[in-house]
Amino acid sequence: MFRSLLLTVLIVAGFAAQSHRASAGERRHIVVAGGCFWCVEADFEKVAGVIEAVLGYTGGSVDNPTYKQVSRGGTGHYEAVKITYDSARVNRDQLYSMFFRSVDPTDAGGQFCDRGESYRTAIFVSDPAEKAAAEKAKANAQAALGQRIVTPILQAGPFWKAEDYHQDYYKSSSLVLTRFGPLSMAKAYKRYRDACGRDERVRALWGGDAPFAGG
Repeated sequence: MFRSLLLTVLIVAGFAAQSHRASAGERRHIVVAGGCFWCVEADFEKVAGVIEAVLGYTGGSVDNPTYKQVSRGGTGHYEAVKITYDSARVNRDQLYSMFFRSVDPTDAGGQFCDRGESYRTAIFVSDPAEKAAAEKAKANAQAALGQRIVTPILQAGPFWKAEDYHQDYYKSSSLVLTRFGPLSMAKAYKRYRDACGRDERVRALWGGDAPFAGG
């Protein structure tokens, strides 16, 4: 009887695992730059179907750059995010559409309070299908907004992962010294985002179509 019960449990578990594999799609990724990469990570990790968002630097001329080098300028790098997603739960078109509506794509000089080359917006594509999807999303966003979108669609190059302390900064409980005194990184991030005016500007541009404003 015990063997029969065990066999039944194993069969049920096997079917469950098979069903899970069947429902899971292919793991794919997109690379975008939307100003402060903490904010892009915080936004897209809320999306159902997004597996992870990794912060890094891309588009520049220096190998394995540091945050100090990139933020100082002159390397050509963008603060970027590699977003890995389950294609059965969310698709590339949806993610590109959300991306445009989570930034100010009319601003060529940075984003919100963050100015300079590293804070520009961009989409980095690896093949013709990605390029076509990005161009379609850009055209749709421009038509919806009624303003010229300056976000470029660029050929992907090396993606250099950012320092560990940047990853998951927006939800970290580690302490950091700020002008308000010691705060957790999560609280410091929230104060930065509010002070920078990101959500206010996105709401002003996109209204109810802004998927993340307020976050």
